[in-house]
Amino acid sequence: MPEFALKYADARGDIKQQVLEAASEQELRDKLTNQGYLIYSIRQRGTLGNLSAGLGGKKKLDVEKFLIFNQQFVTLFRAGLPILKCLDLLSERLTDNKLSPYVKEIRDDVRQGSLLSDAFKRQELFPAIYTTSIMAGERSGALGEVLERYVNYQKLALAVRKKLILSLMYPSVLICLVILLVVFLVTFVVPRFASLYTTSATQLPAPTRILMAIGAAAEQYIVAGAVAFFATIIGIRFFLRTQRGQEWSDRVKMRTPIVAEIWTKYQVAQLARLLSTLLTGGIPLVQGMETAAQSVGSPLLRRALARAQQMVKEGNPLSGALNSTGIVPPLAIDMIEVGESTGALPSMLNSVAEFYEDDVNTRMQATLTLIEPAIMIFMGIFVAFVLVSLYLPIFSLAESFN
Repeated sequence: MPEFALKYADARGDIKQQVLEAASEQELRDKLTNQGYLIYSIRQRGTLGNLSAGLGGKKKLDVEKFLIFNQQFVTLFRAGLPILKCLDLLSERLTDNKLSPYVKEIRDDVRQGSLLSDAFKRQELFPAIYTTSIMAGERSGALGEVLERYVNYQKLALAVRKKLILSLMYPSVLICLVILLVVFLVTFVVPRFASLYTTSATQLPAPTRILMAIGAAAEQYIVAGAVAFFATIIGIRFFLRTQRGQEWSDRVKMRTPIVAEIWTKYQVAQLARLLSTLLTGGIPLVQGMETAAQSVGSPLLRRALARAQQMVKEGNPLSGALNSTGIVPPLAIDMIEVGESTGALPSMLNSVAEFYEDDVNTRMQATLTLIEPAIMIFMGIFVAFVLVSLYLPIFSLAESFN
């Protein structure tokens, strides 16, 4: 029988949470109502997680819609509305149907006396930096400023991410078109010429024989090849969502020329932006490093941050701890060291983030500028090879008649 997570109040008004089995939600609701309980919420276990879950049941958050939610929340809170009223309004007017159930549960938790940060953290959906920032805002009495600062962080992070995606879009489309062209030539054009040349008793040139053999094999195994290709892509996607797959991906990126430098600087920029936001919000350095480690997507960087955090706990400066990881570039270490010595670490981390974000964007553009002509050259060479191989026998026949 399915299990249901239940929140209710008993006859004395005490709030209780419990997990019970029942055939359906309505059956459980009727049973508890008849017993005199006041029901606040009933949901099947795992239901919310499946709304936007990826492989393995991990819940995912739509970053853009979450940004809109925070902008609305900040606007309402700045207007002087109580937190509970803000959540009431937002829970009923959210355009994101996947986020709305979570906001309603957060509203119910806050109504029962929970802190806003605890209510968000209990959902296990929202980023660690977000819940930690709210906690710092609650403790300092500056929740509005902290939320506004987080919104600015979200906007910057999302802008950098979109810029990278847009930079990769054109070469990706170009590669797909080249692949489709190659497949069309090999599986459709070449076999048509092959059927023409098989009726001829003349000896075909070596390039033509090679191309015809490739075309015959491609035509025969095109379906099996397509199935194997897509199965491989799906398998790789599943593998990369596992812990082992992510670690393998990080190691490959770190060893790939050009990609290694771009990837490392992008991760350092994200880390610096996270730490700057947390420290500016009043989070202590050690706790900020712990939250940043939970927020970064790279397992390799998470382990390195865990080691650096332990060194900071033991009294080492942040610059020395990050330098020991072997991941952070020397220039970033020098800038962080200057920030520590001058007492302006948050602003210096922000400068590090801006510097490396610009550097990553510049290097990406330069790399893609080289990739695009390389793709065009490959496509031109391949098409030229196909055309020459197909028309060589015709030239040979013409010469034999002279």
